[in-house]
Amino acid sequence: MSSSPDRSADVPDELESELLALGESLRTPVPPPADVARAVRARLEGEPSPRVPSRWARPSRRRIAAVVAVFLAVLLGATPQGRAAVESVLRFAGVEIHVGGPGPLPTGVPAPLPGERRVTLDEARRAVRFTVAVPSALGEPADVRVADGGRVVTLLWPGIRLDEFDGTLSVVFRKEMGEPWPEEISSPHGWWISRPHGVSYVPADSGALQELGVAGPTLIWQNGTTGMRLEGTDQQEALRIARSVR
Repeated sequence: MSSSPDRSADVPDELESELLALGESLRTPVPPPADVARAVRARLEGEPSPRVPSRWARPSRRRIAAVVAVFLAVLLGATPQGRAAVESVLRFAGVEIHVGGPGPLPTGVPAPLPGERRVTLDEARRAVRFTVAVPSALGEPADVRVADGGRVVTLLWPGIRLDEFDGTLSVVFRKEMGEPWPEEISSPHGWWISRPHGVSYVPADSGALQELGVAGPTLIWQNGTTGMRLEGTDQQEALRIARSVR
């Protein structure tokens, strides 16, 4: 019985030429690691490399596609331009953090939250369904606000802001930033954002995002079911304050 030829065994010269041209056109200021670059080049040209088995000397279409995918992955990970093109999303305690886009632009006075009004601490606790906690390291807040029909409580001290909200049901705040990735911290478990970043509010009625402006370094953690967003201190002080929440 005759067998049909394996059409995937050979790659047309035209396809190889196009792939090689693609490799030549992808000029980057920071080259991929040398071993990976040599292996990729060898596979595309059909030459064995120290890390590529000789049976791959003449690559199939499937292997060519895999090599191109590897090459693009290396390109994205090895260059600033590539990393900026990939946006990662972290969701934690009612906050959604987008990392990988451009950094925030300068802005003026931060915008208030929708429906924000001034109340007493006792009034705030009666107006919401989550537990409102006060850090003992800061004492009684100088100002208290309730916003969006009791969805967010904001406690204010000179230069310090603490937003509290239900951190279990939905995204309340959205943050946009470039690198670096936020730092994961423990005791309490949370995330530290060390650089200024854009912050927006996600309304309860699923309406359009409301840009609040640029936030400074921020600590995000969860106290029970309550999401906490502390802004206005350095990391050491932020952790001291977070650990004093009762």
